[in-house]
Amino acid sequence: MIFELDNVELSFSGKDVLYGVYIKAETGKITGILGSNGCGKTSLLRIFFGNLKCNNKLVRIDQKSTLKDLYTFEKVKFLPQNDLLPNNISLNRLFRIYKVSWSGFLSKFPDFKNYRKSKMSELSGGEKRVISIWLTLKSDSNLILLDEPFTHLSPLNIEIIKKELVLEKKNKAIILTDHLYRHLLEITDDLYFIQDGCSKEIKDPEKLKEIGYAVF
Repeated sequence: MIFELDNVELSFSGKDVLYGVYIKAETGKITGILGSNGCGKTSLLRIFFGNLKCNNKLVRIDQKSTLKDLYTFEKVKFLPQNDLLPNNISLNRLFRIYKVSWSGFLSKFPDFKNYRKSKMSELSGGEKRVISIWLTLKSDSNLILLDEPFTHLSPLNIEIIKKELVLEKKNKAIILTDHLYRHLLEITDDLYFIQDGCSKEIKDPEKLKEIGYAVF
């Protein structure tokens, strides 16, 4: 499947934040979005998902325009920077709700073996983030939007999640943002850079150095 967000215009208090932005995601690919803090990356994902209203946008699925917000589609998932999983539910129940294998999770994160009956409120910030990412990534979905997914993760857990992202893209379209550009350069198939409210597709990572964003 191909998901496109086009002609995005967003302004706050009369100031243009995004205009003329275009982003595409498709099954079999990981699409990365880079840009400095405050450039509009999070707003762009929220506009794509449909929970942030904007001045203008055009959403296409397999080249057909849709007026429906993507959050109304069961198989479109969004992971914001601030986890939204309820604190009073046990991990066991959460995995059942999401229909995700607990044993499959433990095969990658064995340190959680005694946490099955624990509630989210009993976990650390990094542990909560691991659970949130895993449930989102492994859920039955066609499109996944991940906003700063590696925040609060240890280097080891980041590497595990990166490998899982590459595996999951075979059957899903994945879009993610992150300020850790090196991680995105390693796993993304398509890359966009947001600057001065516009999007630019980056074909050569060296361009990031030319514009003063990255140092290799």
